Amino acid sequence: MASKPKVLLGMSGGVDSSVSAVLLLEQGYEVIGGFMKNWSDGDEGEECSWRTERRDAMRVAAQLGIPFHTFDFEEEYRRLVYEYMIAEYKAGRTPNPDVLCNKYMKFDLFMREADKLGCEFVATGHYARKVVDQTGASHLLAGVDANKDQSYFLCQLTQEQISRALFPVGDLEKPAVREIARKNNLVVAEKKDSQGICFVGQVQMKDFLSERITQHEGNIITTDGKVIGKHTGFEFYTIGQREGLGIGGGTPFYVVERRADTNEVIVAVGDEDPALFKSELTATNITETIPGNLEKYFGKKIQARVRYRQPLAECVFDGERVLFTEPQRAVAPGQFVAFYDGEELLGSGIIA
Repeated sequence: MASKPKVLLGMSGGVDSSVSAVLLLEQGYEVIGGFMKNWSDGDEGEECSWRTERRDAMRVAAQLGIPFHTFDFEEEYRRLVYEYMIAEYKAGRTPNPDVLCNKYMKFDLFMREADKLGCEFVATGHYARKVVDQTGASHLLAGVDANKDQSYFLCQLTQEQISRALFPVGDLEKPAVREIARKNNLVVAEKKDSQGICFVGQVQMKDFLSERITQHEGNIITTDGKVIGKHTGFEFYTIGQREGLGIGGGTPFYVVERRADTNEVIVAVGDEDPALFKSELTATNITETIPGNLEKYFGKKIQARVRYRQPLAECVFDGERVLFTEPQRAVAPGQFVAFYDGEELLGSGIIA
């Protein structure tokens, strides 16, 4: 009798990865649970400290009778994700640590641990799907639950990584995942979804950055050149931000630019200021989910999103420039632009 395929499952202590373990076991896989310790700063009493998350993951693994391992990737996380993130904010750009977490941690270092354990696959609780075509190529699709689709966060994965990945909850909607957890009496069945920075926990980005970047006062300037307030450092503001600017009056102001060289925050005046919208952008560091596939779409109408949860926007991509049919609001340099053909993720680039 052929042995069951072995899979190393990333167990975060949440309901999605826990239900993924249930589904994989039902499908006949030999499942090994793995917890990634990537960050240990902060108050260990916090709700989302790594010890709390690992405890929950271990409890689920014990319930299901599967082996459990802890992998300490903190040094690599600091080097590959954290330091890059801080450097990008200091340069006036907006990085996405969740995308980098997946690229370097969950589907690289974690995959290497899977190799050591003799696992053919790695699995996560992402809301995304994989379909293998007749040529053997692995296509990455959006999750069935449009409200939870996390394909954007996987936009930097390579074909090699996707081919070895499993996404057990990708075909389900969140309420169904909760119901499976309840039916199996999982200890995390009613646990709230985690928010915040990947592997850091429930902390606001501004609070996180303020502990690592010294405040330095500068001017808030409108797009027509008027100084209308002061800020505590351009790094602490995000493109499109309205709240928290400390500017009175009835007119809404939105951050549209952060100038690192002069420590200035530029704001659009009102909802219709042209500076809020971009009809095109330049993308660099292009990746493809299937080598050579994205090139087939150059010059043709496809879709893209410039941030998580943004509705797909029609565009044309020529390998460098992205031209949108309708102007897009709050395009942030440093973020990722992900390209789609309907439900299928084609690849991505970094917004320059």
